[in-house]
Amino acid sequence: MQTDILSLFGYFASLIIAISMTMNSIVKFRWINLVGAIAFALYGLFIHAIPVTFLNGFIALVDIYYLAKIYRKKEVFDILEIRGDNKYLLEFLEFHNKDICKFFPGFVYKPEMNTISFFVLRNLNVAGVFLAHREEKDILFAGLDYVTPEYRDFKNGKFIYHHLRSRFLDQGFKKVVAPVSSKRYMKYLKKLGFKKDENGVFTKNLIQ
Repeated sequence: MQTDILSLFGYFASLIIAISMTMNSIVKFRWINLVGAIAFALYGLFIHAIPVTFLNGFIALVDIYYLAKIYRKKEVFDILEIRGDNKYLLEFLEFHNKDICKFFPGFVYKPEMNTISFFVLRNLNVAGVFLAHREEKDILFAGLDYVTPEYRDFKNGKFIYHHLRSRFLDQGFKKVVAPVSSKRYMKYLKKLGFKKDENGVFTKNLIQ
């Protein structure tokens, strides 16, 4: 019975490692791989396989080192404002269309709607795109807030809704409204402080 439990634990550790290898985000890869490595180290300890314990213990330490490095790294954020007919924007949306539709099913680009459009830059690399327009006098309607796979650590959203908050306020916006069409995007918005109102719409007040 005990041997069966240990075998299942070993399979579990293997599964966690396998799942980590499918992650696009380096942060998710490191976190999940860390869990798998710790599980395998414990498995090696349980079955008295010291080399397995040492190897996976070392992998866990490597994951911790790089996670600490990632979270301590100071990135330079900026935005690059773009016009609705910007050729790179059109190419970007077409290239990432399949992935965009996972978070925004049925998304169709309407350049005339996006009066506030910019790329989010991280160390001058394009990390995402933000397309929005003014709805009513003081409401910013965020039609698309897409982040490329390798940058999905919520830093883009924090930069937009926290660092750029004063910029939006200066433009007369008091609230951001974001339509939700997927659970993934809903999770993202909740993480950034959006609340679901009585009409089922996710909103974030810019005035605190």
